[in-house]
Amino acid sequence: MIVTKAAIEPRFFNSFDGERIAWRELGEGRPVVLIHGYFSDAQTNWIRYGHAAAIAAEGFRVIMPDLRAHGDSARPHDRSAYPPDALARDNLALIAHLGLTDYDLGGYSLGARTTSRMLASGATPRRVVFSGMGLDGLINAERRAGHFRNILTHLGDHPRGSPEWMAEAFLKTTGGDPVALLGVIDTFVSTPRERVAGFDPPTLVVNGVDDDDNGSAAELAALLPDATYVEVPGNHMSAVTKPELGAAIAAFLAH
Repeated sequence: MIVTKAAIEPRFFNSFDGERIAWRELGEGRPVVLIHGYFSDAQTNWIRYGHAAAIAAEGFRVIMPDLRAHGDSARPHDRSAYPPDALARDNLALIAHLGLTDYDLGGYSLGARTTSRMLASGATPRRVVFSGMGLDGLINAERRAGHFRNILTHLGDHPRGSPEWMAEAFLKTTGGDPVALLGVIDTFVSTPRERVAGFDPPTLVVNGVDDDDNGSAAELAALLPDATYVEVPGNHMSAVTKPELGAAIAAFLAH
């Protein structure tokens, strides 16, 4: 099932520092906040391939923000707009803006790291989803920062077919702003291993079987006190297009 962007119009609020943050909603019922990955947006990550629809069909109100510098959210170029943990603070501000007190929380890739930082900052969801994320991606947030800086500062120069070229091609499909996205790298914060080990809500760790971009998802699941580990087809770029991803999240949240 594909839901077009026009079918779900964005809503907006002003975050902790006044920057305008967009979010979209689908469905009614128990709130679940799902956060997209780097270079992506809510439409691409959660709506386009039917994941939001699959989750909403299980009786959920699916709340999908566009991260700062992504999608319909503000794309400031001033580096002062990208303090450490800005993305976690934006999403905690969204939860407060919506008055959510009993909700589920998850994300894909950078969205999963943002989820981790929200948990480390006091978020208390009932259930958690880490997708497109391994343990190293949470405890060593800088591990791929150089990779992304290289992509964004050498656009048009990457060898065809290389991982950098593929990431640039994806950036073009989402209409990303390279200057703003460089700023996002400054927001990355690692979560200490012992802090991750203390995340105790029931958690789904769901990852592409060929995805090791952010380290071992199995290792992350093994460290968490109450985790379910599920593999779906694909690598880091393709797993998010597979219906199995949305189905796994829907089944876990509805359980």
